[in-house]
Amino acid sequence: MQKGMLVKNMSFKVGQTMTIVGVPTPDSSNFAINVGTDEQEITMHINPRFSAHGDENTVVCNSYQGGNWCEEHREGGFPFRQGEEFTLTIEFTPAEFTVNLSDGSAIHFPNRVGAEKYSVLNFEGDVRVKSLQIK
Repeated sequence: MQKGMLVKNMSFKVGQTMTIVGVPTPDSSNFAINVGTDEQEITMHINPRFSAHGDENTVVCNSYQGGNWCEEHREGGFPFRQGEEFTLTIEFTPAEFTVNLSDGSAIHFPNRVGAEKYSVLNFEGDVRVKSLQIK
């Protein structure tokens, strides 16, 4: 998998919220935010697609485990605009991640791995990350 910005040895634990501010490039087709236990296992893959993989203006979530993608999950709105700043928050509970989008919609994605702490975060594709905060 092509990696953009990679954050290792972070501590994203149950009960915490991660806030990400970024800007998709003006010609972005898609980008991804990945949270996992290591660089090979992705617990939560958030993939806003402007026009990619047969989707238009859709957010696709998934997990990558044991070398395979799991079942795709599609829910929530699409507040992303090419070249315009976005903010999203990810709330982490033992059962799920709640991804709050700037249009007020939310994505409820199961914590498929079941871990209580994740240590790797990476960004792929056509996006520039402006800030990242975990509280």
